[in-house]
Amino acid sequence: MQNRITALFKIKYPIIQAGMVWASGWKLASAVSNAGGLGVIGAGSMYPEVLREHILKCQQATTKPFGVNVPMLYPELDKIMNVIVELGVKIVFTSAGNPKTWTTYLKEKGIIVVHVVSSVKFALKAQEAGVDAIVAEGFEAGGHNGRDETTTLVLIPAVKEKITIPMLAAGGIANGRSMLAAMVLGADGVQVGSRFVASNEASSHLLFKQAVVNAKEGDTQLTLKELAPVRLLKNKFYSDIQTAYTKCASTEELKELLGRARAKKGMFEGDLKEGELEIGQVSALLHDIKPAAQIVADFVHEFKVAKSKASTL
Repeated sequence: MQNRITALFKIKYPIIQAGMVWASGWKLASAVSNAGGLGVIGAGSMYPEVLREHILKCQQATTKPFGVNVPMLYPELDKIMNVIVELGVKIVFTSAGNPKTWTTYLKEKGIIVVHVVSSVKFALKAQEAGVDAIVAEGFEAGGHNGRDETTTLVLIPAVKEKITIPMLAAGGIANGRSMLAAMVLGADGVQVGSRFVASNEASSHLLFKQAVVNAKEGDTQLTLKELAPVRLLKNKFYSDIQTAYTKCASTEELKELLGRARAKKGMFEGDLKEGELEIGQVSALLHDIKPAAQIVADFVHEFKVAKSKASTL
């Protein structure tokens, strides 16, 4: 299964685990990397010294490549980047910001840079900024998302038509069949989030993992576009947001409702009522919590079976 993505990252399979806040610590990242994919530590929920600890533990747990995801809407970016450079991390995924801000600096340090986008316009800007690859993330994805609501099915071929650098597809991908579909549409590999949330090694709370695998079709919704669009499981907090909208809440009122540490409360501490529960639409297709290595193996097996069946069409 060798292609431009496996060559770029020096991995066996073009399966990248998304760097999700409160889920993607060193245990998950190292497990995915050891299984032949690319594990990614999610720095969005980490202070610089916490990130340092996770990188060091990941380096002890695997000799394989792994990366760090850095959402650029979080504070202390200079300290985060210094830790990444100091500890010799070779791959960085940037998101939620301008790729020009850090790409040149990171590449000068010999780091592979990948940027997450949700539109053709931002894909072109990322390519112009000099990134080595992009993640094109469709509307189906969990967590922070694009405002245009372009689905993965539409986004991947649209971006492929305009760029020349390698592309990963994200959003709604939770098995080998959807991986094959994304690659037929033009992706060189896939970035997988929700499926890895429902893994033994994810650092998110067991109650949140169970809520994910219990989710049904229609149980998630994209909301809070006035702040930063985010796809959430519907719970009391989500209902409070909808009530605020019916009362024509201002942006400031929405910020006050969101407050601080809402995502930590839900995904890391397991408060399923008042917490922010970020997950993708594809949670409706997830029915169990299993080891990350098994998830990677299942992807590869399902991909091969689906590819064989497709050849008979």
